[in-house]
Amino acid sequence: MAQKYQARIYVTLRPSVLDPAGTAVQSGLQHMGYDNVEQIRIGKYIEMTISCVDEAAARLELDRICDQLLANPVIENYTFDLTELLTVNS
Repeated sequence: MAQKYQARIYVTLRPSVLDPAGTAVQSGLQHMGYDNVEQIRIGKYIEMTISCVDEAAARLELDRICDQLLANPVIENYTFDLTELLTVNS
């Protein structure tokens, strides 16, 4: 029987890749008087529910999903958290 998992996926630019959106936000914040904010990097946050036979299978499938669609492996890194969802039997 398949188990459901909640995945929280974080996609960020690799450190060597310039982040013009992050630079623009940092500049805007400095113009607003927030001079204490440094090193802004913009990324993506994705939530999904996935059904798999076990956690290992879910992790493997999430790796493939992230690598093939959600992140560009040339310029982005990704990490994810996986939480098993409780099922309620009637």
